[in-house]
Amino acid sequence: MAIWLDQDSRVIVQGMTGSEGRKHTQRMIIAGTRVMAGVTPGKGGQSVTFEEDPVPVFNTVAEAKAATGANTSVIFVPAPHTKAAVIDAVDAGIELVVVITEGVPVADTAEFVAYAKRFGTTRIIGPNCPGIISPNQSNVGIIPPTISGPGKLGLVSKSGTLTYQMMFELRDIGFATAVGIGGDPVNGTSHIDVLAAFEADPEVAAIVLIGEIGGDAEERAAAYIAEHVTKPVVAYVAGFTAPVGKTMGHAGAIVTGSAGTAEAKKAAFEAAGIRVGRTPSETAALMREVVNALP
Repeated sequence: MAIWLDQDSRVIVQGMTGSEGRKHTQRMIIAGTRVMAGVTPGKGGQSVTFEEDPVPVFNTVAEAKAATGANTSVIFVPAPHTKAAVIDAVDAGIELVVVITEGVPVADTAEFVAYAKRFGTTRIIGPNCPGIISPNQSNVGIIPPTISGPGKLGLVSKSGTLTYQMMFELRDIGFATAVGIGGDPVNGTSHIDVLAAFEADPEVAAIVLIGEIGGDAEERAAAYIAEHVTKPVVAYVAGFTAPVGKTMGHAGAIVTGSAGTAEAKKAAFEAAGIRVGRTPSETAALMREVVNALP
């Protein structure tokens, strides 16, 4: 099994005709993703050729879905137009929308996340995220498909680059699904959402959680794990050396006083019985110990 994305997922790429959309569509297709169509308003009727096969372009998501039966969309649309692109996908009834775009205004994200929840038919991952991959099945986003194969781990991460590193470090064990949820203050899918899905997936034996300084998402995840997750979880929190009061990269990574620090998040995880590494490599080593101890 895999959560939310598998070999049957039929994918459209919003912004496929742009440079980033075109580049990553090529990579997704090479990885085996079933890319059915692109969507760029005003360019309907055109096509883009990948691996000698033309992929049609439509003006709207509804048109693309009607023609291809797509159920998944990945968005490579500039930040000022991202809200409209997400709403287009939600209105079309797309089940999974992965928003890669960074720099999306928080007000826009809050609006389109609330819009999707109002209808209840679309899951949004992102924005400002690397996407989701179920190795050897499908890859939607910008996660390198060759860094790890299929296996029995689940990974949920705020950080794109740490997603890649953790997958590479644990490539000998492999992953059922890895989900990059993004590090913005508002996002469509939380650590808790992914943890619940991994808990329900019989193919996932253990879970790696990567958090970052700022906010309280990790503390809430720790509380959820203590109450609802029976599978072993190993965590890493990026930012142990970050100075207090300074914004560190992601818009959500702001520390004020003791709230949101890596040490505070580490303490919350450990109070819930979750082992925490101080570096990505140490975290991978802890997970390897956990897997070796599984029955």
